[in-house]
Amino acid sequence: MLTIDTSLAQDIVQRTMHIMPFKVNVIDVRGVILASGSPERIGDLHPGAQLALARRDSVEIDAIAASKLPGAKPGINLPLMLRGEICGVVGLTGEPEAVRQFGALVRVMAEMMLEQAQLVRELQHEKRYREEFLFQLVYRTGIPDASMQAWAARLALDLRLARAMFVLEVQDFGERLEQVLGELQQVQAALAQRWPELLTAVVSPGELVILEAFPVAGPQQPRAALAQKRLVELQQVAQSSLQSPCTLAMGVALPGLDGATASYQSAKQTARVGRSRNTTGEQQVFSYLDLSLPVLLSGLQDGWQAEQLRQTLSRLLQHDRKSGALMRTLAAWFRNHSHATATAKALHIHRNTLDYRLQKIAELTGLDLDDTDDRLLLYVALQLN
Repeated sequence: MLTIDTSLAQDIVQRTMHIMPFKVNVIDVRGVILASGSPERIGDLHPGAQLALARRDSVEIDAIAASKLPGAKPGINLPLMLRGEICGVVGLTGEPEAVRQFGALVRVMAEMMLEQAQLVRELQHEKRYREEFLFQLVYRTGIPDASMQAWAARLALDLRLARAMFVLEVQDFGERLEQVLGELQQVQAALAQRWPELLTAVVSPGELVILEAFPVAGPQQPRAALAQKRLVELQQVAQSSLQSPCTLAMGVALPGLDGATASYQSAKQTARVGRSRNTTGEQQVFSYLDLSLPVLLSGLQDGWQAEQLRQTLSRLLQHDRKSGALMRTLAAWFRNHSHATATAKALHIHRNTLDYRLQKIAELTGLDLDDTDDRLLLYVALQLN
C-alpha cells in the first residue's frame, strides 16, 4: 500500500496554502490528520476524510452537516490517488461554496507532489538495490548463486558478458572519514549522471567500486589502450568531486558472478602493485592489462618459490647496492625487448658499456642471457624484486 509520510504531508499543506486563503489538511488512509493548517488538529481523526475514504469519492460537509458529525468542520474532502490507489485525503476547511473552486487544483498539486516523492523513493530503492548487489559481488557473504543470478536478472545484467571491476581508493584519509564518505557519494552521483548504466557502490571506508562491461576479444595492445582511456575518463570525473588524493585501478575482465569477484580482487592487487612501482607518486591510474605479469606473480610473494626466485638476484643486488647501475640496466634491457641499441640509447650509455654491464649481470647471476629459460627466470625474479 502506498502511504504518505508526515514530512511530505506538511510540505503539501505549506505549498497549497500559499495559493489559497483556507486551511488545508492532509489525512492518511486511516483518517488520521498528518499535517494541517491548524497544527492543533494533527493526530486527530478527521470524520469528513473517513467518509471520503469509505465512499472512495469526494465529500462535502456544510455547517449543518458538521454540527451533526462529532469532530467535523465545514469543508470538502478529496481522495488522493497514486498509481491507481487511494493513499489519503486532502481536506479544505471552509464553506463548500467558498472552497470548492480550489479543490481540484489542490488535489492536482498534492497528487503531483505524491507522484514525485514516489519516484524519488523508487530511484533511491533502485540505487540501494544496485549497490547491495555490487557489495555482494565484492564480498560474497553467502547468498546462493541462484539468488544472485535472479538479482542480476532484475537489474538486466547479462552475466555472460565479461565485466571489469574498477576500484577507487582514497589514500590516507585518517580522521576525515565522514568527509571522504560524502565526497565518494558525490563521485557516485557524478558518475551516474554521466553514465547511468554504471554499477557503483561504496564498499568500505574510502573505497568506491565500479562495474562495467569490457571487451576481452582482440589484440592485447588496443585493449590496454582502451583500458587506459577509460581509467583516465573515470578518474577525471572522480577528481572533480574529491579533495583527497586517490588511485583508480582496473581488474581483469571476466564473465559471471565469480568473474566479477575475481575482477575486484585483481583490481585491488593491481592497485597495490601499481603503487609500489609508482615511486614518484605521479601515477594515479593502474590497469591489470599493463601489469598482468607482476600482479599474477605477486601471489608468490610469501612462498618458497618466491625465495628461490629472489636468490637469482641476490649476488647482483649485493654487488649493485651502491650505484644500482646493473639493476637499472637489466630493467631497461627487458623494457626494450632485449634490443641492445634501444637499451643503450634509453640509458644514455655507449653500446660497449652496455655489453660490459650485461656480461657482468650474467657473471653475477650465473645465467646465460641468450638462453630463453634463463632469461625468463631472470625476468620473473626482477618482477618479484
